[in-house]
Amino acid sequence: MTSIEGVDIPLAEAPPAEVDVAIIGAGMAGTTLATLLGNAGRKVALIDPHRVHHDEFRAEKIGANQMRLFEKLGLDKMVMPLVTPFTDVDVFRLGQFFAREKKWEYAFSYGALINGLRDALPPQVPLTVGKVTEVSTGPDRQRLVLADGTVINARLLVVATGYSELVRRAIGVERIELSKAHSLSMGFDLAVAPRDCAYRAVTCYGKRASDRVAYLTVFPIGDRMRANMFVYRTVADQWTRDFRADPQKMLCELMPEISAQCGNFEVASPVEVRQVNLTTTQGHRRDGVVFIGDAFVTTCPTPGVGIGRVMIDVDQLHSVHIPRWLETPGMAADKIGAFYDDPVKVASDEEGMRVSIYAKRITTETGLEWRARRLRNNTARRLMIIGRKVRHLGPRRAPGMA
Repeated sequence: MTSIEGVDIPLAEAPPAEVDVAIIGAGMAGTTLATLLGNAGRKVALIDPHRVHHDEFRAEKIGANQMRLFEKLGLDKMVMPLVTPFTDVDVFRLGQFFAREKKWEYAFSYGALINGLRDALPPQVPLTVGKVTEVSTGPDRQRLVLADGTVINARLLVVATGYSELVRRAIGVERIELSKAHSLSMGFDLAVAPRDCAYRAVTCYGKRASDRVAYLTVFPIGDRMRANMFVYRTVADQWTRDFRADPQKMLCELMPEISAQCGNFEVASPVEVRQVNLTTTQGHRRDGVVFIGDAFVTTCPTPGVGIGRVMIDVDQLHSVHIPRWLETPGMAADKIGAFYDDPVKVASDEEGMRVSIYAKRITTETGLEWRARRLRNNTARRLMIIGRKVRHLGPRRAPGMA
């Protein structure tokens, strides 16, 4: 039995609630898993310290492949009212228009999305608002004590607490940093309204390795234009401080090719920043408890695979592992290990880490191999730009040729 430091546990305890699965953390992973298990007839306790998720700068956009995961799980009807769909993304590379991508993307404010998912929880899975103060895990039963004395007994405990460390540490699971301060995500609103912006959405990639800029993406969320920028810097860098002080000036210098069409990058909100570390987990193979999503492994948001990776965890747990685990007595570590060894999950986590590392190296590395790779990629892109321009000019020249 482990108490979480800094919280007093009342002497009196309410009669314990008995559930199949207790989930700590009502973010993306925890809330969607609770919904799916509840709809499947499982008795679930979903626990979070807050009824309303606070405003938080996290993921703000997903692609069509990720939305298909929600559709596969039957969650798209919950998600679609909470997002802004858009298509026709104008892409700029090497300081020039490169392509218009005819693909659907979906934008959202993270806090609003999570609160909407919580509001759509099935009646049989109410959100239990409370702070877990004590955790006891074992091969048969898991016991949680909340700050108000509530006791919850479960066959299985799912930890879906994202980046939070209190519950992980109480259980004895360690987060291992693979790449500290790997990247920096920046988010801010533009003063231009969607109807006045020349682009429905735009993605502009950095031009020089020395800038350490992956890309800027501008897209609509409701009636505002939102910008996310991904760079390979730290919060403490002078560049970051300069950017936060005058983002309009620095964006106009970095990306003049799109500045006028984006309202000259006049910024209408503070610049939010989030430092990202690549991490994995150690000591997680234990009786009665499973770690999912960012509570298990964290990847970089730059390649845009994070929510997809989280939802693959949810899908595999809900559709494959938890039904099998609940069919037989006990919840020993070797049983739980089937999830961590699941080839679908393993491939998802490994691919997320691979693309996170590759995206940084192809953007910033100055060694011969990486300079050669960028030269190869950029030469192909320049040829594509030239080809597009030639095709565009061809029909206009045709009448004068005879």
